Amino acid sequence: MSNQLQPVDHHQAVLVAEQRSLVISLSAAAVVSVVGIAWGLIVSSQIILFDGLYGVIGTVLSALTLQVSNLVMKGPSARYPFGREALGPLVLGVQGLVLTGAFSYAVIDATQIILSGGGDTELGAALVYAILAFIGSLVIYLVLRRMRGDSELVAAEAAQWLAAVYLGIAMLVGFIAAILLKDTQWAWLSGYVDPGLVLVAAVVVAPTPISMIRTTMRELLEGAPDDLTRQPIEAAVVELTAQFGLPDPVSTLIGKLGRKVYVEVDYLVPVGQWSISEVDQIRKALGTKLAEPGLTYWLNVELHTDPDWDE
Repeated sequence: MSNQLQPVDHHQAVLVAEQRSLVISLSAAAVVSVVGIAWGLIVSSQIILFDGLYGVIGTVLSALTLQVSNLVMKGPSARYPFGREALGPLVLGVQGLVLTGAFSYAVIDATQIILSGGGDTELGAALVYAILAFIGSLVIYLVLRRMRGDSELVAAEAAQWLAAVYLGIAMLVGFIAAILLKDTQWAWLSGYVDPGLVLVAAVVVAPTPISMIRTTMRELLEGAPDDLTRQPIEAAVVELTAQFGLPDPVSTLIGKLGRKVYVEVDYLVPVGQWSISEVDQIRKALGTKLAEPGLTYWLNVELHTDPDWDE
């Protein structure tokens, strides 16, 4: 009694908007990576190099995300009869692991610079970069947040740019502080500001990749979805049960894999009271209640008379 329910036109519109957003993110990440690495080398700044490296990783991951979106957009096929939605959480996990590895390397490098007596950064030029990086990251983040709609992939891209915004703020504060310290008795501290910013940035940005990895593990292991997904489904089942005069369900199982949400509701009913056509009506009514833009629902409504059915 399974059924896939999703308005096709709206679903396609969501995917098209998703691809447009990913192209914007990919283009911006490519610019940031080139400018950041070049600028960081010129002014001898580890934090700017870190920002450029973040841009390189973002470019690669955005390209990967765009490719995944293209594959998911093709829908089910003879080879993949249930679609490729699993690629969504999988690419989130790849993003999280790559970012975690990059941050770990940056932390080790910054620690070595601190232990060796600090660095020598051209603070004026570094501050100019920090201003530009902050403004640019904020603009892209706001654009993606507005365009993300119901796309988890675009939401992940927006999260990366929000992390870049925080990094820009850290650079602004750090470089301004280093400039103010240069003409004081604490001038020796200015050499530690740049590598110190790398450590601060790694701590601030770390929750983003960790969250990505957790989401991947939960969905690929078919764990229960978050409250935002689960609660409306449970409320719809309660309404459906009352609407059709059904007994309380024996079980309600909910799983999520990318855009695909699995819902299975089992009812134990008396013999001879329900027909197959009525079960079809119940499932159709549940699908109507669950219509959510950007998600595909696979519904299974079971009415059975065997109390040992689920054992």
